[in-house]
Amino acid sequence: MASLHSPRSTTLPLILLLLISFVNLCLGSRKLSSLYQPPPTILTYHGRALLEGHIPISILWYGKFSPAQRSIISDFLLSLTPTRHHLPTTAAAAATTTPAPSVSKWWTTVDSYVQEAGKKNTHILLTNQLLDEDYSMGKYLRRPQISELAGRLGVMRSGLAVVLTAEDVAVEGFCSSACGLHASRPAAGAGGRARAAYIWVGNAEGQCPGQCAWPFHRPVYGPQGPALGPPNGDVGADGMVINLATLVAGAVTNPFGGGFFQGNAAAPVEVAGACPGVYGRGAYPGYAGQLRVDPATGGSYNVVGVNGRKYLVPALLDPVSHSCVPMV
Repeated sequence: MASLHSPRSTTLPLILLLLISFVNLCLGSRKLSSLYQPPPTILTYHGRALLEGHIPISILWYGKFSPAQRSIISDFLLSLTPTRHHLPTTAAAAATTTPAPSVSKWWTTVDSYVQEAGKKNTHILLTNQLLDEDYSMGKYLRRPQISELAGRLGVMRSGLAVVLTAEDVAVEGFCSSACGLHASRPAAGAGGRARAAYIWVGNAEGQCPGQCAWPFHRPVYGPQGPALGPPNGDVGADGMVINLATLVAGAVTNPFGGGFFQGNAAAPVEVAGACPGVYGRGAYPGYAGQLRVDPATGGSYNVVGVNGRKYLVPALLDPVSHSCVPMV
């Protein structure tokens, strides 16, 4: 499971705190962040397989999703490595993509980790999509059932299964401990000898948007900044894209628990999880950072995908600078 962690805080002795306060009073523009910098987060490669080369992604839509919601999310996956067929088809659409970085540019940071491990550049392929609008396992799912649903997609070791649950589906741990997860299960056709990676993400709009769809909803805890407009006008689907982006990056660079991460393998800090809440420059708790705003819709975004579609994606940890690099 991909987990989001903050850098460790350091407790300073009282005398040092008083000294810092005195200095700040004398030099009002000086900030604590300029006096103390936490150690950088460095993701270590642990030697096991990554997802590389052509990566087929299959989706199982569990519950009722509108065609517009399915299009928002599938277009995001198509945007990771777009083809000429998927580029904007009109001059107006092309013009909207010019100012903002592309989704595929965001993905190059993930690819840099894959290359660092001596693997092949990734090429994401969206293959089959299955609908389960009748809630075949009910509207409350336990974690093993998520794995079982992923198994329906028949994903091989080199691929990635994505299970997406609708807003009226409750999943064990959803909202209370996770907005989604990535894990692995026996790969199709491998007789249990190999494993395939899978992802689950839930639509949080009806259950916990303040926890799993921020910054498109006011947070439940912490600083209470204003909610941002979702770039595609759908709090649930646009929130799912943020979590899906985080987990796809983690699943490719750490699919089986021996890839790139820092910390405990059971709760690893991964390439996107190392930068919680950072979407634009100047981000801090409760503030997503400086973002572009679509003048037509009021939606906030930082990247553009196929056909000019706009998205908000998390900052990724740069493998060279070991700092969070938002798209600007």
